[in-house]
Amino acid sequence: MRLSFLFTEVIDGLRRNLTMTIAMILTTAVSLMMLGGGLLSVRMADKTENFFIGRLEVRFYLDDAVSDTDPDCAADPCKVLLADLKQTSGVESVQFLNRADALEEAKKLFADQPEMVQYIADSPLPASLRVKMTDADQYQHIYDSFATRPGVRIVANDKEFVDRLTSLFDGLRNAAFGLALVMALAAMLLVLNMVQIAAFTRRTEVGIMRLVGATRWYTQLPFLLEAVAAAFVGSVLAVLGLVIARPLVIDRALGPLFDSNVFPRITGDDIAVVALTIAPVGIVFAAVTAYLTLRYYVRE
Repeated sequence: MRLSFLFTEVIDGLRRNLTMTIAMILTTAVSLMMLGGGLLSVRMADKTENFFIGRLEVRFYLDDAVSDTDPDCAADPCKVLLADLKQTSGVESVQFLNRADALEEAKKLFADQPEMVQYIADSPLPASLRVKMTDADQYQHIYDSFATRPGVRIVANDKEFVDRLTSLFDGLRNAAFGLALVMALAAMLLVLNMVQIAAFTRRTEVGIMRLVGATRWYTQLPFLLEAVAAAFVGSVLAVLGLVIARPLVIDRALGPLFDSNVFPRITGDDIAVVALTIAPVGIVFAAVTAYLTLRYYVRE
């Protein structure tokens, strides 16, 4: 098969159905961008969960009696509580913070809010035991074992916050996937119509080629390559859209949260991984759709 013939046929076919080709390119680009957005949501949800789970801890806030009289956790009940926590399965480390330590931590945390620092200084924070776990699922076991121990006033942890963030990103991912599915259906219909129209407009020359002995693959491959070429351009546009969206949309919308380490930042590696996923998906999807169209609807 001569490559020059194939190249010429593909170019001619795309030019003859220019509006249909442009529609397919744009639809493919939009659907793949939706899919890419969903995949980025998945990666961001996973990174956020891992980011927070790595810093997840249970905080046992001690009552006023312990906070006022035992700044070094050297007496009961604080001493016993600290020792028992360290020996508990699933506990990685335990850190004791007295009221002075809590105030210093608050000063660093609210360095740009002097009113808040002054309020905390006037209303001293309780001493606490910060427990880091080897597994976030150990929280309930640790809570049940120590929440009612003498000296413990209240127990707090970040797992509920992490679960809510993960649920938020899961919802965004599902919405993006749903829109991508709708756009993929539209792209499939455009590929189907594009191939059928292209084959109809060239039915005479295809019939002549079949009469002189050309195989079905020889005559139908140009139509398939037209769909693949349009999908390739759409995939490139989708990847460029994701690259442009990172600084112009994602970083602008979530930049303050990235800077304050609330969320892990979307990196170029994340974009590259998603791009290497959606580009082949778009091309293979168009090729399969075109092949099935030629196989079942175009007989000549």
